[in-house]
Amino acid sequence: MEARPHDPEAPPRAGDVAARGRSRGRSELALHYARGLLMGTADMVPGVSGGTVALVVGVYERLVRSVRAVTSAPVALVRRDSAAARAHVREVEWTLVLPLVLGILTAIAIGSGIVPTLLEEHPLETSSLFFGLILGSLVVPWRLLDRVGARELALVAAAAVAAFVLVGLPDREIADPSLPLVFGAAAVAICAMVLPGISGAYLLLLIGVYKATLDAVHDRDVVYVAVFVAGAATGLALFSRVLARLLERHHATTMAVLLGLMVGSLRALWPWAGDDRSLQAPESGAELLTAAIYAAIGVGVVTAVIRIATLRRRGDRVDS
Repeated sequence: MEARPHDPEAPPRAGDVAARGRSRGRSELALHYARGLLMGTADMVPGVSGGTVALVVGVYERLVRSVRAVTSAPVALVRRDSAAARAHVREVEWTLVLPLVLGILTAIAIGSGIVPTLLEEHPLETSSLFFGLILGSLVVPWRLLDRVGARELALVAAAAVAAFVLVGLPDREIADPSLPLVFGAAAVAICAMVLPGISGAYLLLLIGVYKATLDAVHDRDVVYVAVFVAGAATGLALFSRVLARLLERHHATTMAVLLGLMVGSLRALWPWAGDDRSLQAPESGAELLTAAIYAAIGVGVVTAVIRIATLRRRGDRVDS
């Protein structure tokens, strides 16, 4: 007897499979765009890295490999090796990279006038929320450690101390930075944006161009933004190749360092930091309670995101 269309044991029809594939493809693009929005928002907060978001939502290593391929293609063209350039282009997960980049740019364009206001008018709540987000994210690199021994723990501790000292340095502000400084600052900051735990926004603060950069984006300063993008592309081209190789050949070591960087970077989000970046105690029990509530919300949000990403990966494996 011919199986009815709704029979669960009937083989799927070609048209149904194609329709499900198109629907799944659209949902994946939308999901990557949402991930990009989260990454772009995180990159604007001093002390938070978009790389942390990529790690939490499960696309970090795929993104690093694609970025390496993207930046390797122009190098191959300069060497007049068109075959290698085409091979690098084919290695890129464009359905991942393009919606991520679009989401990041959207978040930066919209948030450049919102995030600084939140940090200025609601510093306790904003810092506490992001403190909780990073705290809850620590479980991700810990789970990705291939092995945990004395060497890995020592690397975690050393990276944590280094990040703790770095984010304790006082920031500064240059009202009218020169374009060469903007280029160099972008090249350095983009490397930090890729690394979980290291905030590119915070490095821009240390260099002194954080506010100028946000103002340029908000005011649509085309020359400033173009120079910044060129610097970021240069830094990314150099750094992504190194990071991808480390992840491939020294995975446990790299993850241990990333975990330590995330731990040490929590200092930048301490809600009661002084103007000189010194760590201070809460002024009242009410402040402590408020901070604890917002931090708990942050932990809860990132825990839910990790759980959803884990279930989605399991579903993908079952479907395949």
